[in-house]
Amino acid sequence: MSVFRVRIEPHGWSFDAPDHQTLMKSARQAGIEMPRSCQNGTCRTCVCTLLSGQVRYRIEWPGLSPEDKAAGSILPRVALPTSAALIVVHATTQA
Repeated sequence: MSVFRVRIEPHGWSFDAPDHQTLMKSARQAGIEMPRSCQNGTCRTCVCTLLSGQVRYRIEWPGLSPEDKAAGSILPRVALPTSAALIVVHATTQA
């Protein structure tokens, strides 16, 4: 198992994310609440932008179009980290 450091901008918050756990679950364990509504990323409430790093998905998620992916959009609800990452989340609260 690998663990990667993820930074959330514009807030400057960071958390550790194991490669087997979604970004959202790892953030929540660190006290960071990210926007969410569904359980599988299809509602797009959690969409944010990946500025650097890489993620993977267990299956191809319908919540992102090819254009979204090309623009750097990811679904942290279902995205698994494969490297350290810098993401932009527009509405978060730190517990």
